[in-house]
Amino acid sequence: MIRSIKQDWFSNLKGDSLAGIVVALALIPEAIAFSIIAGVDPKIGLYASFSMAVIIAFAGGRPGMISAATGAMALLMVTLVKEHGLEYLLAATLLTGVLQIAAGYLRLADLMRFVSRSVVTGFVNALAILIFMAQLPELTNVTWHVYAMTAAGLGIIYLFPYVPVIGKTLPSPLVCILVLTAVYLLTGMDIRTVGDMGELPDTLPVFLWPDVPLNLETLAIILPYSVMLTVVGLLESMMTATIVDDLTDTGSDKNRECKGQGLANIGTGLLGGMAGCAMIGQSVINIKSGGRSRLSTLIAGVMLLLMVVFLADWVSRIPMAALVAVMIMVSIGTFSWTSIRDLRKHPMSTNLVMLATVVVTVGTHNLAMGVFVGVLLAALFFANKVGNILYIGAEAGEGESTRVYRVVGQVFFASSERFAAAFDFKESLEKVTIDLSRAHFWDITAVQALDRVVIKFRREGTEVALIGLNEASATIVDRYAIHDDPEAVEKLMGGH
Repeated sequence: MIRSIKQDWFSNLKGDSLAGIVVALALIPEAIAFSIIAGVDPKIGLYASFSMAVIIAFAGGRPGMISAATGAMALLMVTLVKEHGLEYLLAATLLTGVLQIAAGYLRLADLMRFVSRSVVTGFVNALAILIFMAQLPELTNVTWHVYAMTAAGLGIIYLFPYVPVIGKTLPSPLVCILVLTAVYLLTGMDIRTVGDMGELPDTLPVFLWPDVPLNLETLAIILPYSVMLTVVGLLESMMTATIVDDLTDTGSDKNRECKGQGLANIGTGLLGGMAGCAMIGQSVINIKSGGRSRLSTLIAGVMLLLMVVFLADWVSRIPMAALVAVMIMVSIGTFSWTSIRDLRKHPMSTNLVMLATVVVTVGTHNLAMGVFVGVLLAALFFANKVGNILYIGAEAGEGESTRVYRVVGQVFFASSERFAAAFDFKESLEKVTIDLSRAHFWDITAVQALDRVVIKFRREGTEVALIGLNEASATIVDRYAIHDDPEAVEKLMGGH
């Protein structure tokens, strides 16, 4: 246990500490912006980012991943806040936490294995595009100073690592923020700063219970929003965890992460914050800046609160151009550039799944919708591909007027019609043997196709023998097939 604690918390002190500071700085404008999107005070998003990061550091299943207030979650809250107010949002946040904990205990995170790599790639590319698009308001209708500062920031981020000795010691995004802030303070140029985004809180968050009536009417109001927040929050968190797994070549406990996200949202709701989830942008910043353990997430949350409450005067002077440069770096680093090259090498179905995920996610700004479309297309393409892998050969039997059909492949809803069409019912035969030793029946549609084949042969006076059914196929055929039930067959054929 001591070894596990050391590995999870103290295996990378320097890298985690510096990365946590960078993430805290990057979280501030994002949290304020997401609060504005949701229609609540900026401190609601800042308190949420603090509490989410601190709680998930202890309860989450993916060390080094950052959870906070996010744009995807904020978009789902707009109507609730507008129609019912902040107190109902806090209540919905608490219910979201409860539902996410239930999802963890039900092991719903195991469903992630049904998300194909092409969907994950599309999700990553869509997020990279959305992160970049989110920076465009800071780069439109501005003076040349903003472009110069942003370009200088990108130059520092990408060139500083090549500086001897200190280049590998300090994370370049932190150097970018410090240098550009110093330039702004020295020159006094007219550009937007963090302070222009909104008023920073000047007090620590306090424990509070949402001031809403505890009755079924309240539940009816918040439940639809909580369900949406639960699905989107867990989906984005699971996808982000998968990406961080790939970046660090380590595994994570996805079901523990579900429970951790739930606990974090309950804590957030009780501290006056809005619901949140894992953030791919800040998680990538953390990893790229050297963060690896839970300590980096904890430091990010704690430093965020300390900065906005006790160092607000200094933090408010950070130029937005510096943070825009950091987020553009995240966008560039997040996008899977190899996926463009692979478009020529990968099958068309794989490319379509990836591109559909990107287009739907970017077009709707709904991560859940994009992933849903991607998973649906992947499933349809897979079913079609497997359904085409079916061979039925016919050969003469041992006696006269006998025929042996050998079935090879998978019989299910996508291949059942091909299976039924492969038999010649007009041929005058005394006996037909259907060899199923190299076939597998998966569902009721397949069993119904088998029923149709057997009944049609018997209607022509042909004896039918089924041989070679494996145990799983035999179980479903014995349970649902009707070809050996005279009454069911008579009913099927229109009898009374």
